[in-house]
Amino acid sequence: MTEPELRQPSPRGRGAARPPSPEQTLPLDSAAQFDSAAQLVTRITVQLSSQLSRVRLDATRTPMTPTARPALVAVAHGSRDPGALRAVTALLERVRELRPGLDVRLGHIEIDRPALTDTLAGLCGEAVLVPLLLGRGHHVKHDIPRTLAAAGRHLRARVAAPLGPHPLLVEALYGRLVEAGWQLDARSVRGTGVVLAAAGSRDPDSAADTRRTARLLSERLGGVPVLPAYASAASPTVPEALRALAARGRHRIAIASYFTAPGRFAAQSAAKGPWIAAAPLGAHPAIARLVLHRYEEALTHAPAPADGPWPDAAPDRRNPADDPAATSALVSA
Repeated sequence: MTEPELRQPSPRGRGAARPPSPEQTLPLDSAAQFDSAAQLVTRITVQLSSQLSRVRLDATRTPMTPTARPALVAVAHGSRDPGALRAVTALLERVRELRPGLDVRLGHIEIDRPALTDTLAGLCGEAVLVPLLLGRGHHVKHDIPRTLAAAGRHLRARVAAPLGPHPLLVEALYGRLVEAGWQLDARSVRGTGVVLAAAGSRDPDSAADTRRTARLLSERLGGVPVLPAYASAASPTVPEALRALAARGRHRIAIASYFTAPGRFAAQSAAKGPWIAAAPLGAHPAIARLVLHRYEEALTHAPAPADGPWPDAAPDRRNPADDPAATSALVSA
């Protein structure tokens, strides 16, 4: 993603200056422009009435109407699986429940409707685009900023960081594993492992983000090894990661679904699991909180370049378990 963009509003937009109203204060020495003293008295009376109308009986002032917050535009990838749209819609309902009154909208990069271009065309003023994507891949770095750049001067917007990596994302992954039947005891811990199944990207930053999430999930699971694997565009594949764990004596292997919503890659990855396979992240409560966190983060931090580092990012420290070279060595052994 290129540097999150801020567009200046049109002179006719929200930020445009308005002509002074009759109630605005004028200095007393401007009385010379009035034809009579009566006009000056009338103007002063109007000013006082306007101010006194905002004073309560207890002498406190009535607060001003709060300024509307920028719209939150959730940017989903899109899928031919009808379950994807249902999952994203349910997620945004959770977001609205957590933040009543916030204008929350949806736009898709491809396939599904509404398209992101159509969603942006229907907005005016300010917005924050929150990618429902899990790392810094091509869509985050190029497709979303390019679509925003073509949206027009009616919209002043910026792009938030992708959802991952983040501890809330790890909580959602852990929760989905527990729902699928994850259990760990002293007898089974040595033979247990997890494959973090992701879509895959040729962008090295995307792979770094997935490795970091795998490391955080391993810590959340008490040190159980977690290997990232990919459905396309990168290696290792899910079968390769399964063989790598088995070579280390880990035969009780769970598939953690590193997908925002159901789709072909998520289904194919789950089908390869020898033990349990977690559902995609979907409308998990932690993901709804994470969407709002990214929204607030974009409003309170200076825009970051598309390749990071994001405000809560940490250096990628590889473990031998999640190093692609190490995984390849294990597979070939």
